[in-house]
Amino acid sequence: MFPESHISFFTELLQDRCSITEEDLKKYSHDETEDISRLPNVVLKPESVQEISQILTYCNEHNIPVTPSGARTGLSGGAIPLHGGVALSMEKFNRILNIDENNHQVTTEPGVITQVLQEKVKAKGLMYPPDPASKGSCFIGGNVSENSGGPKAVKYGVTNEYVLNLEVVLPSGEVIWTGANVLKNATGYNLTQLITGSEGTLGIITKIVLKLIPHPTHDLLMLVPFYNAETACKAVAEIFKEGIIPSGLEFMERDALIWTQQFVGESSVEIKENHAAHLLIEVDGFDPDILMNDCSTIMSVLERFETDEILFAESQAQKDTLWKLRRSVGEAVKANSIYKEEDTVVPRYELPTLLRHIKRIGNEYGFKSVCYGHAGDGNLHVNIIKGKLTEEQWEIELPKAIRALFMEVVKLGGTISGEHGIGLVQKPYMDIAFSGNSLDLMRGIKAVFDPNGILNPGKIF
Repeated sequence: MFPESHISFFTELLQDRCSITEEDLKKYSHDETEDISRLPNVVLKPESVQEISQILTYCNEHNIPVTPSGARTGLSGGAIPLHGGVALSMEKFNRILNIDENNHQVTTEPGVITQVLQEKVKAKGLMYPPDPASKGSCFIGGNVSENSGGPKAVKYGVTNEYVLNLEVVLPSGEVIWTGANVLKNATGYNLTQLITGSEGTLGIITKIVLKLIPHPTHDLLMLVPFYNAETACKAVAEIFKEGIIPSGLEFMERDALIWTQQFVGESSVEIKENHAAHLLIEVDGFDPDILMNDCSTIMSVLERFETDEILFAESQAQKDTLWKLRRSVGEAVKANSIYKEEDTVVPRYELPTLLRHIKRIGNEYGFKSVCYGHAGDGNLHVNIIKGKLTEEQWEIELPKAIRALFMEVVKLGGTISGEHGIGLVQKPYMDIAFSGNSLDLMRGIKAVFDPNGILNPGKIF
């Protein structure tokens, strides 16, 4: 039961930005994680730091669960209100506050769509590189909370490498800044990096200061068909061994690309019967001649492997088409079948071995998988397709298969999530990645920030 006194307090504070309508409760009950849904008791949409402070102070005093909610594009269940209570939407925090061209920084609120922020700074010749597939709809605050990556991470790094400082409201209602707006900071524990990637379990982010870099002026893009998927994975490490760092190096299995073509209605890319996988390779920079030399080096590497004819994107429209196909794979798989997505990551030289384990375990447990991801990072998204599996196989046997897969991932020097986070769906497997002592340290940190356990309860641990 959720007392009427709580609703009265929130309504008085927020007026019409407090909702208990069935439509809103359902809307904020889920993210993009499989088909999991848990209703909150109330949806709150604050628009000031002071309102968030008052909400958290009240919830802390009354032990009300608070689940931060952004654009709800996550894939690990981080925005699902597992224990009901408050769904705290950050959608009203949607302003870019300052673009500092002198220091190459931007200060933004967390509810700004990532692509909107990227386009605003690009207009000034600057670049914010992290670009998750959902960049056209996800919020920058969610990217910080999950330490998101994306295709550009292979060259430019993930979100935490660009976060300089954060304004955060603690569960007690206290407002703090975690660091300073500087490129170097050796002053005490790095609270900025601790909050980044903490999945909304330690505090509510209300302002973000990000580092920017000059925006590259040129890029080249190629699509490489392989007759064997493991061979495609082997080629990845060889490209880096030649001294080339692509700005994107993506892997797509055959079905991933075919399903995506059907999903978006795009058939300009020919996929032959003997094509098992493709690599999408991009280089970028400021000197076209250097980029052409990089492509020549990449071609010389690819000549060591059996590939079909390589497609070079000759226009911006063709580049956009290829990237649209890659960024739509996740949606296409979801539209095709009930599925579970695992976010494995290993040292990139181990990618062929990882792919071999995925297919072996799939054969043992009777499931089909469709793999794609950021090969340059060793980050492979494993989509397990339900297909003809029974409910018993799906609910009881599949977790055993996932555990077996994660154990192989860790043996290869990898871990169980590269960019999607742990959230709700991966927490049963944290013991594979960490020792009991390590997990106890993390729980201890959580207890210091949030002694009553109100923030995003039931996630990570």
